[in-house]
Amino acid sequence: MGLFNRKEGGLMDVIRCDEPEYLIWKWRPAGQDANSTKKENAIRYGSSLRVKDGEVAVFVYKQDGGIMQDFIEGPYDDTIKTANFPILTSIVGLAFGGNSPFQAEVFFINLSQVMQVRFAVPYFDVFDPRFLDYPVPMAVRGTLTFNISDYKAFIKLHRLINFELEDFSKQIKDAIVKYVKGVVTNVPQENGIPVLQMERKILEINEIVVQHLKPRLENDFGVNMKAVDIAAIEPDKESDGYLELRKITAGQQTKTIETQTEINLKNMREMQRINAENMEESLRVQREEAQRAQRLQTENANIAAHSIDKQTEVLSTAAQNLGEMSQVNLENGNVGGMSPAGMMMGMAMGGAMGGQMGNMMNRMGQQMQQASMPQQPQQQAQPQMTPPPMPGAENVAYLVSVNGQQFGPYNMQQLQQLVQNGQLTAQTYVWKQGMPNWEFAGNVQELANLFGAVPPPMPPTPPMP
Repeated sequence: MGLFNRKEGGLMDVIRCDEPEYLIWKWRPAGQDANSTKKENAIRYGSSLRVKDGEVAVFVYKQDGGIMQDFIEGPYDDTIKTANFPILTSIVGLAFGGNSPFQAEVFFINLSQVMQVRFAVPYFDVFDPRFLDYPVPMAVRGTLTFNISDYKAFIKLHRLINFELEDFSKQIKDAIVKYVKGVVTNVPQENGIPVLQMERKILEINEIVVQHLKPRLENDFGVNMKAVDIAAIEPDKESDGYLELRKITAGQQTKTIETQTEINLKNMREMQRINAENMEESLRVQREEAQRAQRLQTENANIAAHSIDKQTEVLSTAAQNLGEMSQVNLENGNVGGMSPAGMMMGMAMGGAMGGQMGNMMNRMGQQMQQASMPQQPQQQAQPQMTPPPMPGAENVAYLVSVNGQQFGPYNMQQLQQLVQNGQLTAQTYVWKQGMPNWEFAGNVQELANLFGAVPPPMPPTPPMP
């Protein structure tokens, strides 16, 4: 295809690539076969150049300094003139005054095109490092996918002089065969993959080939390797090396299974022995803990009995003191033979002291029991062998006024005992912290229930007939 140039009286060339799919394509004038005439390199001044987006046009020409290369990136659409095509200033309009053609080869490189090359590596010997006397013939088949991303590096490597794509593809295929053969040969030694398992380890071996092949193709050919897909790794299963290796490895596999079985049995017996020892030790600890708990229970019972004895002793002493105080009052002329204040004080003191001593003994028993219990995890609550005091009972502390004298403080249990003994009535003044004044016990809501079960005064004794 060309354009008519009136000044020159001839047809001007349109330099472009109309191929639908290509990687590298060499331009020639319309109607000319490749390498049929030297005129294919003759480019007239004023011809148009069209480069599509994703393409690059490379001009290769000779000068005194050697082979020169210039390139035009697409998109580009214009005529070749000195003013608008400065990259070719050195050759446009030289000896021919700008009207005669200049010599240059034009190549179009498709930067978006992906090229696939199928390869097949014929049988070659692969050795298992454990059995070097038995080589196994191995064949590999696959596909290489690549493109040209860095065209400047590609042009620098190949110079594009008399460039033929078929020769280029053959060079890449030969290199792939060499690279893949070298990688697969060393896989058993370097990556620990047995020869007889290479057929099943194809994905793992494919990744190893990618790691080795990609930098070599970039450095040697200036192409970007997008993928290597190994379709098959095929051992020659009829070869002597393959058959002998299978026989040897089968025997080793049997020995390995037997050895492993023996080890497993030994480990199982050892585990059973350890479990038996642990069970015996656990039972011993449980027996000791049970015995210890029994001893603590007995000790607590003894402490409780001792506490009751002490309370009885204190009450007996209090009663004795009460009798002595009554006798003293009788001797002092107190009619009735007994001082109410002394009676109440003696009984209250006896009851309080007995209760306090009993509580102290009980707490000592609980502390001893808790100290002897096995330690539980912190997040678990400690079990209580005896119930705690009634809520609020320990916090109550009332003072009692009898005949202008102050007694106490007493807790609720002690106050209830005083009511039952008739020593505390609803008309007895009481006070605790927080009360503004002394109040009758019957008027205190907290104490009112203590007098509900108290029987009324005894009826008078009828006169003797």
